[in-house]
Amino acid sequence: MPTNISNRQVVSKAITTDTLTSGLLNPEQARKFIQQTFEATNLGGLVRHEMRVAKTGEIDKIGIGRRIVRKKTENTDDGYRASVETSQIEYATTAIRLPWEITEETLRENIEGQHLEESITNLMTTQLGIDLEDLYLNGDEDTAEDAEDYDFLKINDGWIKQIKNGGHVLDASGETEMSLDLFYSALQQIPNKYNNGKLRWLMSPHRAQQWELFLLNKVIGAGGAVPDSIYTAPAKIPAIECPSLGDDVIILTDPKNLVVVNTYSVKIRKTIEGKEAIMMDKRFYVTHLDYDPIIEELDATGIITGLV
Repeated sequence: MPTNISNRQVVSKAITTDTLTSGLLNPEQARKFIQQTFEATNLGGLVRHEMRVAKTGEIDKIGIGRRIVRKKTENTDDGYRASVETSQIEYATTAIRLPWEITEETLRENIEGQHLEESITNLMTTQLGIDLEDLYLNGDEDTAEDAEDYDFLKINDGWIKQIKNGGHVLDASGETEMSLDLFYSALQQIPNKYNNGKLRWLMSPHRAQQWELFLLNKVIGAGGAVPDSIYTAPAKIPAIECPSLGDDVIILTDPKNLVVVNTYSVKIRKTIEGKEAIMMDKRFYVTHLDYDPIIEELDATGIITGLV
């Protein structure tokens, strides 16, 4: 398959009118399709992506210790050798699906005609990426059955729950307003070895705007000036706006520390045949894939909770 084929062409070619075709994408198509879902959001293109064949397994971590240099002495070998540190992160992907349908009447009467099918499919793929980011962040298998969006959120545990259970948590429930102290207090909990210029604040657009308003009010009240960099980089750490995040939390981590594992088992199927399709005069579609959001180093994550 040509490497320069667009993501839209991948989707279009994968949807076949042959109901006997499995719809299974080849590895290159699967990779491009998954990449298209990541490109639908601000955060998706920044996190780490891993494609695997097996639905469960381990991802290797390779690190190097610190202070491993030794003094050189001519013509001697003291037997010292530096080594790498290896460990594994377990993953277990969860299968998900996105079904949709289009009536033949809609295709006939729309000015785009057959191009409407491709347009709707691309919209579905984009929304799939947005929904997946929502799950990567907010998924919680312990969601109560009577909760709103229970069927959606229960699919898998997301990064917020994982950080709350094993990362550095700063509870801001007693705070009545945002302050720069909150950011520095959260940053103080992250070990220095991870405070290496790669950390980012992840916050909702509303939270970013509330931070800007807080600073503007300070300027108005004190008659001073606030450097523009503080608006987008509290504590000199850039902020990324994530619409899928709630207004009550702010995450601090290197985006590459957040990992999404997918397998190559991506299917995009379509049918215009069968009793239901004929009787209802519709085309039916479904996308099948799986995923698991994991974190490489929980010690390198922080979260501010309880914000109002």
